[in-house]
Amino acid sequence: MRRGYVQVYTGDGKGKTTAALGLAFRAAGAGLKVFIAQFIKKGQYSEHKALERFSDLITVRQFGHGFILDDGPTEDDIEAARKGMGQIGEAIRSGAYDMVVVDEVNVALFYHLIDVEEVLRWIREKPETVELVLTGRNADDRIIAEADLVTEMREIKHYYAKGVQARVGIEK
Repeated sequence: MRRGYVQVYTGDGKGKTTAALGLAFRAAGAGLKVFIAQFIKKGQYSEHKALERFSDLITVRQFGHGFILDDGPTEDDIEAARKGMGQIGEAIRSGAYDMVVVDEVNVALFYHLIDVEEVLRWIREKPETVELVLTGRNADDRIIAEADLVTEMREIKHYYAKGVQARVGIEK
């Protein structure tokens, strides 16, 4: 029997979602079924076009309305995130997926769109064979404590500081 672990990718550096998507592609390459849930994000990025090629193995759902502005989340943001919680929980428990990636879940927690206790319940009650991957800045210490692998991406230098905008195929 294959054992699934809990992986967390956090920190202020670039690469959290990229690492998680890399795992999803690797899993699909091995014939595993993957569910990817994205909080906050809305719209089609270049990775979605690539993921469509694996639609028989990778399912992608978005639960957000785009980036949260300085004045905080809207009721629509909260509603979209809460809707996602049920679908993600079902994907984890269903037995239909070998890997569940929950992208930007830590950011959703940071903005109080969802409850940390529900995420901890996913971790504690997931089937033994499901790999659970959680991404986003500001990971809660309780999630870090429960995870099996935690990687912190730390920004040392980023060309965004020099005015370089997100580029198609690289950042979007």
